[in-house]
Amino acid sequence: MVCNIQSAEWKTEKTIQKGSQIAFKANFLGRELAYVYEITEFQPGKKLVMKTSSGPFPMETIYTWEEIERDVTRMTLRNRGIPTGFSKLFSPFMSTMMKKANIKDLKKIKAILED
Repeated sequence: MVCNIQSAEWKTEKTIQKGSQIAFKANFLGRELAYVYEITEFQPGKKLVMKTSSGPFPMETIYTWEEIERDVTRMTLRNRGIPTGFSKLFSPFMSTMMKKANIKDLKKIKAILED
């Protein structure tokens, strides 16, 4: 298992808007991580940008949605960040590990949404 989000907790009002904060706990590379994402941009149905400046590596996550046809939407997920601390040792492999973790998480979300 590369990455597994264990929990997410709203730190601000439970509304997706610029400035909203969500605390996550996850396992990554056998370590427990805790970090807070802040929403820095939100365009409903089009784009969501979240950033974290604390935790093991500052990261930005960008989701975009594009309507392909009626009832068909393409979602794109992009992560950017610079590893620090223990994560810096794995820097050459981080992109591959994050991609595997994202694919796993997206499959789980898809299954939940389609149930």
